[in-house]
Amino acid sequence: MSRIYLLLVCLLLCFGLQATAHEIRPAYLEITEQSAHEFTVFWKQPTMGEFSLRLRPRMGSWLKDSLATTTFTDNYLIRRWEIRMGADSLNGQKIVIEGLNATMTDVLVVVNFLNGESVTRLLKPVDPSFTILRSQHESVPVAAYLQLGITHILFGIDHLLFVLGLLLLVSGTRRLIKTITAFTIAHSITLALATLHLVNVPQSAAEATIALSIVFLALELTRHYQGRDGLTYHYPWIVAFVFGLLHGFGFAGALAEVGLPAASIPMALFLFNVGVEIGQLLFVFTVLGLIWIYQKKGPSLPSRARYAVPYIIGSLAAFWFIQRMAGMITSIYS
Repeated sequence: MSRIYLLLVCLLLCFGLQATAHEIRPAYLEITEQSAHEFTVFWKQPTMGEFSLRLRPRMGSWLKDSLATTTFTDNYLIRRWEIRMGADSLNGQKIVIEGLNATMTDVLVVVNFLNGESVTRLLKPVDPSFTILRSQHESVPVAAYLQLGITHILFGIDHLLFVLGLLLLVSGTRRLIKTITAFTIAHSITLALATLHLVNVPQSAAEATIALSIVFLALELTRHYQGRDGLTYHYPWIVAFVFGLLHGFGFAGALAEVGLPAASIPMALFLFNVGVEIGQLLFVFTVLGLIWIYQKKGPSLPSRARYAVPYIIGSLAAFWFIQRMAGMITSIYS
């Protein structure tokens, strides 16, 4: 078993670097027709500290934002403004996100018409524009929200480290299936409750607690290697379910940041959650496949080498916990 740990250590180091190397959160543009001539524009783009991507939405000469109200959150720059156009002038207009081709992020664009119809598109760096056509309206783009869910889990390093800890701690196919299923059911429940505003948990508190759950799992994995098995080893599905409830609030925060079409929240929620599960399964099968390959062909390592994995997981999670708690405290007193 110890032969797999060199590979896992390399993967964890890559994950740690990837967590801060690139910006992958999507931007969001919403244009809403208020009357035959008046429209409101909402633009939200990700920031990293004081740095923001050089993105700007364009639609001919209509989307001038010189009079926009600008606000900042911990992770986003937000602009709101109003424009006046001729009747039905949205139809046929081409929306372009300038600067998108130089980034790794996507932009979700939602256009709401006065009669309740809407057009939703996911713009990508390789294709940063589209033409608004009312005849091709759809309430929610299936591929877009599936992709957003998959992208979120695959770039959500904290969630993946928790799943990795479960994979290393749980032995036996049946126990592993029960554990992953419990984690999936739990985070699906709280994702739905939070997205539908039935339960409200501060995002900063949820993120800090998620980091703490990974620290706990790393400690349980270390105890297991020392021959002192605890509750997590004997009943991993219970622990996976409890902490899965916390991770669901993290997913809900990510979905809220993406943006939801008001008329199709249940469908967008369902598609995003399916995307999360697809991404989670891809990760699980990839890790299990790598473990199997390395067990067959990898070199042997000293038994103590296996401690490197929980130490790295725990150290990264402890850093995130301190960082997130510091950010939460700062936001309270600022």
